[in-house]
Amino acid sequence: MLAATLTRGVKAGLVAGVVFALFVVLVANPLVVYADGLGHTGGAAHHGGGHHADGHHASIASMAISHGVSVASAALWGVLLGGVVFGVGFYFLEPAIPGSGATKSYILAAAGFVTVSGAPWLVLPPVSPGIEQSLATTTRLLWYGGMMVAGALTCLLSGYAYIRLSESRGRFVGVAGALAAFGLLAVPALLAPTSTTQGALPATLQSGIAGLVVFGQVLLWLALAATHAQLDTRAGAQVETSVDTSVTGD
Repeated sequence: MLAATLTRGVKAGLVAGVVFALFVVLVANPLVVYADGLGHTGGAAHHGGGHHADGHHASIASMAISHGVSVASAALWGVLLGGVVFGVGFYFLEPAIPGSGATKSYILAAAGFVTVSGAPWLVLPPVSPGIEQSLATTTRLLWYGGMMVAGALTCLLSGYAYIRLSESRGRFVGVAGALAAFGLLAVPALLAPTSTTQGALPATLQSGIAGLVVFGQVLLWLALAATHAQLDTRAGAQVETSVDTSVTGD
């Protein structure tokens, strides 16, 4: 059973990884290249012709390698999330996830987004490449990991609150209690140190890139949920068919 659930999770991750990789190639990388060009405008004007040509070719090669790495990373990220969250995670947490059918896939995707990205971004919002941050790398990693743990615990508490309240006081109260649980994330967010940023890019462009990062992660989790829901529904239909066949003896 675990093997079948893990296989569906990996398949969902593969599809979502391809979607996310296409988003990186067609949307994210061109904007990052444009932003990088703004940050280095005028630098090449100080070089001679031969050196400029060599630097240009080296830059193209470096950019191609960078794009290849980012695309491969995007695809692998989708597969990793699919295997861990929708494979192992869904196998153990499925009975505790509210709803039924495809709803479970989308609720798990929402919880995954909050855990991996949403909660940490309350302390460390996404920033543009090349932007310097005041907090040390070690400090940022510790806070990011801590907020991931806080996000996961909050999601579990939210699910528990929904189940208990909906059973005793109705679905509306259950939904309200589940949403209220996420307010607890404001506590560590307020206690966290402020990370100031510094960079040469215009503020509007920085905001645009940050928004693009958020959109990309939402797209990834939606693709994971939609694909997993389809695979899970298909697997359930196959099980029902096999059971009916064994009962009727056809």
